[in-house]
Amino acid sequence: MLQLFLPGDYVKSIFHISPMKLKESGIKGIITDLDNTLVEWDRPDATPQLIEWFKEVKDLDMKITIVSNNNELRVKAFSEPHNIPFIYKARKPMGRAFLKAVKDMNLKKEEVVVIGDQLLTDVLGGNRNGFQTILVVPVASTDGFFTRINRRIERKIMANLKRKGMIQWEE
Repeated sequence: MLQLFLPGDYVKSIFHISPMKLKESGIKGIITDLDNTLVEWDRPDATPQLIEWFKEVKDLDMKITIVSNNNELRVKAFSEPHNIPFIYKARKPMGRAFLKAVKDMNLKKEEVVVIGDQLLTDVLGGNRNGFQTILVVPVASTDGFFTRINRRIERKIMANLKRKGMIQWEE
């Protein structure tokens, strides 16, 4: 059971993920969370550094889809200026949004990585549905109400993973 919460990789930020290395490992598509993965949950727009990262992904002919539990207004306002497909109210960790994103990208699960900042939504959802997963440190130290509840649960899961020797990284 704990294995479902274990990400394939763990990095400090989205910028520690090399699109070129992903491509070299056979990844053709990225499903990414939005809030506290790409930008702070209360930041409306992409940063210049993130815009460059998006450009690198697209220049490598890789596909990217934002899959968020947030509402349409938030996700659409962030995604559309960058011409990035998105799914809102995704109900992660449920699988429907992940599977829709893969279908829309016309890729296989093995060719897609799920990137996010939460064990309970992004990593669990990605792992349950057969994707490679990468956990990033949250961009902001603050969270919305429901995410704060998730973080408490995640701390317990992380402690359990550490105690069992399943985590190979330093926080």
